[in-house]
Amino acid sequence: MQMQEKTMVADTLTGINGELVRYAEMIPQTENKELKQTLKQLRNACEQSQEELYGIAREKSYYVPASKATAEEVAHVKNLFTSNTI
Repeated sequence: MQMQEKTMVADTLTGINGELVRYAEMIPQTENKELKQTLKQLRNACEQSQEELYGIAREKSYYVPASKATAEEVAHVKNLFTSNTI
């Protein structure tokens, strides 16, 4: 069975997102400034790839983002983080 393009794009985006999580974990944990800078450069390149692939996925309607939050929803979330209710 051949893999469909939509599935390949989704799988690749999932993999890239996983890489971004790993970079987010590693960067603050390293004390070596050169390594930290290298990890940041790799993360930035990874983010660029993710953005390009995301753009392709949206163009081909492989990915449809959720609708935008209403002003009330945004206000509610802001309130949760500014009050001591969390």
